[in-house]
Amino acid sequence: QVQLVESGGGLVQTGDSLTLSCAVSGRIISGYKVGWFRQAPGTEREFIGSIGWTGGYAIYAESAEGRFMISRDDAKKTVFLQIYTLKPEDTARYYCAADPRLALPTSEDWYTFWGQGTQVTVSS
Repeated sequence: QVQLVESGGGLVQTGDSLTLSCAVSGRIISGYKVGWFRQAPGTEREFIGSIGWTGGYAIYAESAEGRFMISRDDAKKTVFLQIYTLKPEDTARYYCAADPRLALPTSEDWYTFWGQGTQVTVSS
């Protein structure tokens, strides 16, 4: 089992930057992928980006290129999502997820373990 806990959300202003954290625990080993998704009320969950648990580089949704950055701190077993120049349309609940399969990182159906999410609200 793998457990994920997101943190770092809150109420921010348009133009701010924010870093979300995803603390990972449990039996996560090489070969896992960790992804970030978000979901606004009344919408479907949206893929933001994904990174391999060990090595590799992050991939992003086209809509996320340039304003979102995923990084990893192996010692702290934490994956970060940095969001730059926040906009009101970024308001959503942000989730991290993990799966032992590296395939299909953009599909939420290919993630087994999910955190509870952290809410980000951007005021205009």
